[in-house]
Amino acid sequence: MIKIFIVEDEKSISDLIRMSLTRAGYACTCAYNGIAAADILEENRFDLILLDVMLPGADGFELMEYIRPLDIPVIFITAKNSVSDRVKGLKLGADDYLVKPFEIIELLARVETVLRRYHKLDRIIEIGGLKIDTLSMVVRRDEKEINLTKKEYELLLLFARNPGTALYRETIYERIWGSDYLGDSRTVDLHVQRLRKKVGWENRLRAVYKVGYRLEV
Repeated sequence: MIKIFIVEDEKSISDLIRMSLTRAGYACTCAYNGIAAADILEENRFDLILLDVMLPGADGFELMEYIRPLDIPVIFITAKNSVSDRVKGLKLGADDYLVKPFEIIELLARVETVLRRYHKLDRIIEIGGLKIDTLSMVVRRDEKEINLTKKEYELLLLFARNPGTALYRETIYERIWGSDYLGDSRTVDLHVQRLRKKVGWENRLRAVYKVGYRLEV
């Protein structure tokens, strides 16, 4: 499972990010100041760090000097919106820069983009009798190609990258359709039903009561 380190001193924001990333299938660890973050980094290895700039103890720019030799991708998260701050963060080695306030769906998209850039996400995923080539976007069962629409493929990839995780309908909708969930589950449910039938996951892609769906493997 992809491990993400959230370094953010505002607990409410940290909790929101952690909850959203956990729902999307990532394993999260949190720290609330720069010194604690450095201590955690000495004992743990992460795939990505979400790093606030304004931190007690040691700020994000100072912590970035410590992170750089570890070769871990970093997305800065901050209320600072000046060009000089963004340039400084990028020159220090950050991979992206997200300004508060932000939409969770944007954060999730940026996280996935950076992970893909560093090849943290596998090209070939074999799961539930399927072989998914994420580069060519080809899906096969028993070497026979399965024709999926773009949305069906994206939905399949979301479940394949988050096996065993109950994904909320609103999370599914926001990740696949890229807009806020308005409470109408018919779009998600219809696409899940079609996907189940096409890939033979009638007994694997299970509904979770009052939540959404979970892929059982």
